[in-house]
Amino acid sequence: MAFIEHHGLWTELQRRSAEDVLRRIEADDTRVVRFSFPDLHGILRGKALLTAALPGAFADGCAITSSLLFKDSSHRTVVPVFAAGAGIGATRLQGARDVIMVPDPTTFRVLPWLSSTGWVLCDLYYPDGSPVEFAPRHLLRRALAALDTAGREFVTGLEVEFHILRLVDARLGLEDGGQPGTPPDVELTHQGYNHLTEIRLDRIEPITEILRQHLLALGMDLHSIEIEFGPSQVEFVFRPARGMKSADDMVLFRSAVKQICRRHGFHATFMCRPAFANAAASGWHLHQSLVDLQGRNLFVPDQPAELLSPLGRHYLAGLMAGAAEAVAFTTPTVNGYKRFRAHSLAPDRIAWGSDNRGAMLRVIGAGANPAATRIENRIGEPAANPYLYLASQLATGLQGIDRAVDPPLPVDEPYEAAATLLPGSLGAALQTLDGGSLLREAFGDDFIDYYLRVKRAEVRRYETCVTDWETREYMDIF
Repeated sequence: MAFIEHHGLWTELQRRSAEDVLRRIEADDTRVVRFSFPDLHGILRGKALLTAALPGAFADGCAITSSLLFKDSSHRTVVPVFAAGAGIGATRLQGARDVIMVPDPTTFRVLPWLSSTGWVLCDLYYPDGSPVEFAPRHLLRRALAALDTAGREFVTGLEVEFHILRLVDARLGLEDGGQPGTPPDVELTHQGYNHLTEIRLDRIEPITEILRQHLLALGMDLHSIEIEFGPSQVEFVFRPARGMKSADDMVLFRSAVKQICRRHGFHATFMCRPAFANAAASGWHLHQSLVDLQGRNLFVPDQPAELLSPLGRHYLAGLMAGAAEAVAFTTPTVNGYKRFRAHSLAPDRIAWGSDNRGAMLRVIGAGANPAATRIENRIGEPAANPYLYLASQLATGLQGIDRAVDPPLPVDEPYEAAATLLPGSLGAALQTLDGGSLLREAFGDDFIDYYLRVKRAEVRRYETCVTDWETREYMDIF
């Protein structure tokens, strides 16, 4: 019996989808299918399989090295994988052993910017058929399964800010290789500070129109394309989706945008705050609510004067209580903390408000459109791993429901409120996560310790790097 069938790794829907995919690639003369999985950072990794290999891969999966789970953001392997237990007590991964990529046929797409190329998202399993506990997609799946048992579904909507720059020099000289390599030289596509103006939108339309066409061809529920505040900054907004879909769409969206832009002479970056002059930081605002199995929004208030239902208030309180621990997942890069500035449309403390864009948590919908009642978390950066971002929100929000706690009062002046400040650096956020209990309980000690090991290696590299600021500050005066 084949690996996937033997271990019961597909649902009936996935089995039917696999049959449809195999028929489709034959009818469409597809030549290559990319097998991809999201790593710890939400970066897609995998292999391109020729279509002759597809029947076998749809039966037995595709082997891939487990060391990909231990890369930091420079692609360095940061644990001693050849030591006992790979240095972290993971004996099944010692020696960079293989794990199995099992395709999820329901995610199959044809990549419209390529010739005869398909794409499918994969989950990671050990050779004995058990899930790899360090794979972020499994983590979110477990969180969603716990919600399913309560007869509820998670609804999320994405607002993603990022920068589209014109590529000047790809920097592919022999001296530019490394971990990481030299970033490309770029120039602006628009000057910025003309927020939502039609003139700026028109100037960037040649590339945004190409992106629009390809994203719709991928089946993404794109709602709007907007000019953001800063130079070369845009925002793409997506319609609400249930369950895993927003996370799956986000990893493909980021990868697709970067590939499409590069093929047309542009460079897209989801880095939070680029270093060029006058740049504005980018955020990823996550809208969230819970619905019942009939699709009714469970956050809609019972009384006209209320902002949220009692269940919605408990969920909000959970987000507040867990925010300090969750920030390591919502803002997982050193650069992301450069965004937390007062009076900047980004939060700097743990507070909530009614339709207030300065608050970390913004409650929207009650009054004008009660059916759309939701909570917008404005803390996230666009480089966040979407599976961990969503899972951290669900875990903290549900703990608030389980404990039936109520949130503090809303704030009208979010940058002046007497509220706990957000961690000021990735190192501080990791320390908060390490010492907390809420997400350790939800995600398990093994995953939290693994995450801390990889991200702390990233912080250590940053702390030993001599920056331009230090050179300017100290080289002359001392």
